[in-house]
Amino acid sequence: MKQLTQIGATTQEAISLALQKLGKTREQVDVEVLQEGKKGFLGFGARSAEVRVTVKEVQVRPTTEMPIVAEQGEAATEQLNEQKVVDDVEKLISQVSEQPMDIEAIQQVVTEVKKEEEDHSINPIEEAKAYLVCIAEQLDIQDLNIETKREGKYVLFQLNSEKAALLIGKRGQTLNSLQQLTQLVLNKTAKQFLMVKLDVENYRERRQVALEQLADRMADKALRLNQRVAFEPMQSYERKIIHNQLANRLDIETYSEGTEPNRYLVIEPVKKA
Repeated sequence: MKQLTQIGATTQEAISLALQKLGKTREQVDVEVLQEGKKGFLGFGARSAEVRVTVKEVQVRPTTEMPIVAEQGEAATEQLNEQKVVDDVEKLISQVSEQPMDIEAIQQVVTEVKKEEEDHSINPIEEAKAYLVCIAEQLDIQDLNIETKREGKYVLFQLNSEKAALLIGKRGQTLNSLQQLTQLVLNKTAKQFLMVKLDVENYRERRQVALEQLADRMADKALRLNQRVAFEPMQSYERKIIHNQLANRLDIETYSEGTEPNRYLVIEPVKKA
């Protein structure tokens, strides 16, 4: 019986290293997790994962039957990136609330996600909803209502609350941060990569209308003054809305300048020949 004990940063990494050394596939071995890896919290308590990998024996009957392979060992669970989730949440909460955040509550949600990864019937969308509810509670939002809709690889989370402004933030900054975090949590358990669109009280639609109107006003201003006008820094998808709104105009041109996150859009009159 061929057997190997391997150490790695995570359980999955340790298993992969062992399989490479043994020259076997995952189906050809049994795995015993001797110690789960741990990234720790805020740099403390980190430890390596340790596994014992044993090559399965193939038994051949003295008849014409096909060989029977021993039952496959229990698959090791890929660990959730606790550090990034907790750190990003802490940063988000500090932007919109002066109240001390409940780290234990956030960690509890992360722990529950880890445990349920072992269940093949897990619903990634429901896990993401639970995560959003936990974040809302840290912002003292108790009336959060979440509606979801999936179209192919896109998942829309529509949030509604009397305290919608807290979830949106200045020019949608908090909303965009929540969207990125939700996509991270969702794809930890999803079988295929999913794109998240997070909206609060139809803010994104209202914001698009406002940007389109602003684009027309700024274009008229550039022509009236016969000089270039610049917008304040904004995210790429908002600059794209303005580009698209003015794309069919022949009297002005639009382009972006600067570097992220301070990249901004410029409107300039077209010089007559």
